[in-house]
Amino acid sequence: MVKLEFQDLNFREIKDKIRFIFLKNYYFDISKEELKNISDFRIGKNFIEFKEDDKAEKKFNSLLAKGFNDLTNAITGKKTIYIHKNFGIPLIGLGFIGLVDRNTSVIEVRVVTGCNLDCIYCSVDEGRSSKKIMDFVVEKDYIVDEIKKLIEFKGVDGIEAHIGTQGEPLLYQPLTELIKDLKKIKQIKEIVIDTNGVLLTKEKVDELVKAGLTQFSISLNSTNREIADRIANCRYPLKKVMETAEYAAKKAKVVIAPIWLNGFNEIEIPKLIEFAKSINAKIGVQNFLNYKFGRNPVKQMPWEEFYDKLKKLEKLHNVKLLLSREDFNIRPAKKLPKPFKKGDIIKAEILFDGRLKGEKIAVAGNRLISVPNCYKTGKVKLRIIRSKHNIFVGVLV
Repeated sequence: MVKLEFQDLNFREIKDKIRFIFLKNYYFDISKEELKNISDFRIGKNFIEFKEDDKAEKKFNSLLAKGFNDLTNAITGKKTIYIHKNFGIPLIGLGFIGLVDRNTSVIEVRVVTGCNLDCIYCSVDEGRSSKKIMDFVVEKDYIVDEIKKLIEFKGVDGIEAHIGTQGEPLLYQPLTELIKDLKKIKQIKEIVIDTNGVLLTKEKVDELVKAGLTQFSISLNSTNREIADRIANCRYPLKKVMETAEYAAKKAKVVIAPIWLNGFNEIEIPKLIEFAKSINAKIGVQNFLNYKFGRNPVKQMPWEEFYDKLKKLEKLHNVKLLLSREDFNIRPAKKLPKPFKKGDIIKAEILFDGRLKGEKIAVAGNRLISVPNCYKTGKVKLRIIRSKHNIFVGVLV
């Protein structure tokens, strides 16, 4: 008899299948018949036990590998790719997952895609109405190993690890453990998270702060329930989010970060400013920006008009609203070399589907490359059309 126990896998019986629940929010199913072909078995919450132990583990691992090819995000319903260190692919090159370095003291840590809200302004089209076809999640240990290498290259102290995603980072089950590991890296001074706040509780705030989190950036867009629901495009627990934000401000730095949406919440901006002041939090009002692949319920406000309005609100509320990099201690840092530049013709290998229909993800020069309008597999020739900040897009040649 062999008993296999797991930390990140749970098991649940569903009729003629066993559901494998991975990192709480992902799953795949394996039929009981396939498992019985290994031997008679029984399951517990986090273990599976086979009656026969001769090669049972090896056969089971083969089924696991097959199951992970069908991994599904339980929140979004989308197929999901789990990126781990044994995958043999880099974590730099894409804007939506992995590590993003914009030549400053801030390193963006993006470990998960998908969101529990469906905001009408979402610049990256997340949530239940998203047209995206694929989600991604990164192994905790792999992202920690790779950020250590990047920090060593940059050679500076006072690094900010900024956990932000194309979605909601609190959906990442090993978030607390990730923060603990980041805190152990001596060059990291600040650990910041961007969140919509819905999944935050007072207990979660305490847990994350104890782990090493230094700042919550909360995208609160209204103090009015109806307006908040309308912007989130779902029932939004406004009272809970505001109460949790107030609690968090007593434990760590908090930035209230609303998006200014003309026609939706312009009358709420002064109220949000006063709310932030009342809980001793910063306020970082953001201009809504139109994006090709985002949701665009309104037209972008011209920057001159936006800045003029912030200047008036600054005087009216006696608070700084025109924020710069210096306000967040963001400093220039060593530039990560790019293996290729815009216009280069390179050879690459297609790995898997990307987030958008027709998009593929390729690898070359230890970088990932987004390839739109691609239906090929294997080795391809690409022309690089974007290389800014080591985020690459290539087209077939």
